[in-house]
Amino acid sequence: MAPSLSFAPELLLRAQGAGLGMKAAIFDVDGVLTDGTLWIGERGERFKPFSVLDGYGLKLLAQGGIEPLVITGRDSAAVRRRLADLGVGRARFGAQDKLAAAAQLLAEARLDWSEVAAIGDDWPDLPLLGRVGFAAAPPGAHAEVRAAVHYVTAARAGAGAAREFCDLLLMANGRYAALLDAQRGGSGGTLDAR
Repeated sequence: MAPSLSFAPELLLRAQGAGLGMKAAIFDVDGVLTDGTLWIGERGERFKPFSVLDGYGLKLLAQGGIEPLVITGRDSAAVRRRLADLGVGRARFGAQDKLAAAAQLLAEARLDWSEVAAIGDDWPDLPLLGRVGFAAAPPGAHAEVRAAVHYVTAARAGAGAAREFCDLLLMANGRYAALLDAQRGGSGGTLDAR
């Protein structure tokens, strides 16, 4: 059975990278994996709402051979806990220079910029988005970011934008249909994104 989801052919070609396929995808947290809202408790603790749909997308991405990486300008126990739950092993927290943080992650993973996609939402993400092979943003991203990327998701940040980005990369790199078939057939294993 064919997938119901589709993207424009020219977009899929762009998201393939340099023809060898994407090997990793970098995610911002606030404004991408969350809606950008910061809830701060009486004692200063931070709470962040995360989407299970987005989390499952990151797990599928990894299962499809594209490593999810995270670079965030903030550091919080909530983010560290969520990434640990999702099995994201490479992340940089409190990164003031996201391009430098990305360069370190790519060196660790032995990846070239052309093999990496990224999704971000604000000015600190611009240098990174301008360097990767494929760049995306959620619709609520700053206007300068939306103008600089290859794709703006239909889904909002913290409500499916990351999943849409993951699905696009998996489809562009020829892995989406096989993962979907495995799930439909019941042999997809258990990917718990809660």
